Order: sequence, then structure tokens, then C-alpha cells
Amino acid sequence: MSSTTKRKEIDLMKLMMNNFKVETIDDSVNEFFVYMNGPPNSSYAGGLWKVRVELPNDYPYSSPSIGFVNKIYHPNVDEASGTVCVDVLNQTWSPMFDLVNVFENFLPQLLMDPNADDPLNTEAAALILSDKQTYEKRVKEYREQYAKPEDVGVVEDEKTSDEEVSDDGKDSGDDDVGTSVAAGPFDP
Repeated sequence: MSSTTKRKEIDLMKLMMNNFKVETIDDSVNEFFVYMNGPPNSSYAGGLWKVRVELPNDYPYSSPSIGFVNKIYHPNVDEASGTVCVDVLNQTWSPMFDLVNVFENFLPQLLMDPNADDPLNTEAAALILSDKQTYEKRVKEYREQYAKPEDVGVVEDEKTSDEEVSDDGKDSGDDDVGTSVAAGPFDP
């Protein structure tokens, strides 16, 4: 097994260990979806996004390709394709970074601090610069219309045996791993 394949597997495992839901495409470590909650205390809080990740053959030496599947209103996300424009993924990527960095730090930071000077969505960039209140309202409308669990194909399942309530009244599968995460682990 090559070192890049091993690294891809390790990064996928780290995401899952940090309570992010990962859904592979054709059982591949090269293409998969990660479900991400909007960062708390932001206009995106309460939303759930399905993010497509494509890892190049030479990952981690080259950055992953990241795109939102469900619509999101943001100056640095192309509304039609979901493509993300963030410097750390495009110009300053380092093999020291991993996918947990992307989903716990880079994407939440992008959502909380949009860069209207380098837009993929020029309408959102113009709106945030001219009328921040209307911009925030539009973000909320998109979140309510496109970022609910049912919008990304998540169906609430009945609790599995390892998620049943324990004797102390807490969910046994509800440990506190990842609760300090900026964007938060998967939580429909």
C-alpha cells in the first residue's frame, strides 16, 4: 500500500473519530462526502451541509478538492457548483494539514469570515459589502431552504443497540468527543 493511500485512510478515520459522518463513493478513499454543521454563533448555525471531497493521487502533497453539495449563500462558494475558494486549499496547502483541519478549522473559518475581495459568488460579495443585514437574511433563507437534514438525504434512524440509553440516563453512544469543534461534528 502506498504512503498516500495510507494517509488517505488515516485522514478518513480521523474524521470519523471526530464524529463527522463520512459517506464513501464506491468504497473509495479518493472520493467521499462529509456532513458538516454550520458553525455555532454564525448565520450558518443550525444548517447541515453535505460536502464532497476529492483527494488527488498525490494527497497530502496536493490539496483536496472541496465542494458543497447543497446550496449555500457565501461569497467564496460558487452557487452553481458548490466549489470553495479558500487560500489554504488553493495556494498555501501543506502536507502537515489533514481533513480534520479542513472541517474543524478551514471551512468553519471561511463561513464565519467571508472574503468579499476574492469572490466566486459576486452577488453575495456585493451584498455583504453594501448591505450586511440583507446578506445575513439571505444566508438564513438559504440555510432554512437547503440545509436541513432531509435536504442532504439524512433520515433520522431509530437508535441502534450501541446508542441505547444507559443506566445513568445518557446515551451510551453520546460521548463528548468533538463537542468543542467549531463547525461541530455531524448532528442532524
